[in-house]
Amino acid sequence: MVGPVERLRAWARGPDGARAPERKEGGFHGGALVFAGGQSDGASWSERGYVSAAREGFMRNPVAYRCVRLVAESTAAVPLILYDGSQEVAEHPMLQLLRRPNGAQDGAALVEALCGHLLLSGAAHLEAVALDGVPRLLHALRPDTVRTIAGADGWPTMVEVRHGEGVRRLALDGDGGRPPRILAIRLFHPLNGADGFAPLEAARTALDLHNAATRWNKALLDNSARPSGALVYQPGDGSNLSPDQFDRLKSELESGYVGAARAGRPMLLEGGLDWKTMALSPRDMDFVEARNGAARDIAVAFGVPPMLLGIPGDATYANYAEANRALFRLTVLPLVARLCAAVGDWLAALYGEPALRLGFDADRIEGLAQEREALWRRLGGAEFLSEDEKREAVGYGPRRTAR
Repeated sequence: MVGPVERLRAWARGPDGARAPERKEGGFHGGALVFAGGQSDGASWSERGYVSAAREGFMRNPVAYRCVRLVAESTAAVPLILYDGSQEVAEHPMLQLLRRPNGAQDGAALVEALCGHLLLSGAAHLEAVALDGVPRLLHALRPDTVRTIAGADGWPTMVEVRHGEGVRRLALDGDGGRPPRILAIRLFHPLNGADGFAPLEAARTALDLHNAATRWNKALLDNSARPSGALVYQPGDGSNLSPDQFDRLKSELESGYVGAARAGRPMLLEGGLDWKTMALSPRDMDFVEARNGAARDIAVAFGVPPMLLGIPGDATYANYAEANRALFRLTVLPLVARLCAAVGDWLAALYGEPALRLGFDADRIEGLAQEREALWRRLGGAEFLSEDEKREAVGYGPRRTAR
């Protein structure tokens, strides 16, 4: 059995066992054989599309995953209120449908799915299943199964839904004067009116950078957390490494000393070979700050204060409570208002009651409790306001007097 010492000796000799003759061109005449990280001609970016965004973003990136869950769960937790004109309605089939939209989901799960589709793809589609002209079930459709079809004028007229080999086409404007069975909610897209532009798409560069930094860190740990180095060859007696010897040396080192299972293995060198470790300076490779900067960019694209995600280096908000209020005021409440307006008007048309309006109760949101308490203190001290004016300022109607 040939050991490492014998193989190293053979590298310094030719194929016939003799010393390799001196060559002026094409050989390795001293210097360093550098083993460093992989290099490419340009930056490598992940594929576009909903499936790639879901896998690389939501399923493999903890920052994007937490942003989507935080926004979706906070939106689903906001209490909904149904109005008939200006009067609040306590019981209605629409409220029952929103509490239990289908046999597999409750109301919170349906809202989470709609928010997740909007944040990952920029568009969400809700289909109603009616019986005797009354909606009985609601289903959120996966964005990768829905394709928008435009008419001759360029405006979206219908959607094509694929399930396996089956294809269904649903009109966005209804059929025969009836309300449409499907609702399309899209975020603003500056270049395409038929599709929405997702926050995750705006953060794809930062997402790829964060994922690449994580993979680089994992590869470094697999290699015993050691930086690259250079194998320095100092020729003696006029000898040099031939191209074949150079290639064999590089192949043997890569197969015998790279990887977690081979970390720490001693290296036997002779024949003018010397190993020099190459360290990376923090100024040249600020790995941690680049990763945190990418994480902050992802959080900003989703409208989530980085402080809520535990990302260091962000001092935009004075404390956690202030950041939580910013999340609700700037991200969650606008999204809730958008969903209430779209879903409420659509369901009201399906029920044939256009006076119905879907809203939400901001006073029952825990994240805004401090704002609500401060408002009540200010109104309580405003002696120039009547009781009915104070009630109107906090969203309540006049107090009813007993007859």
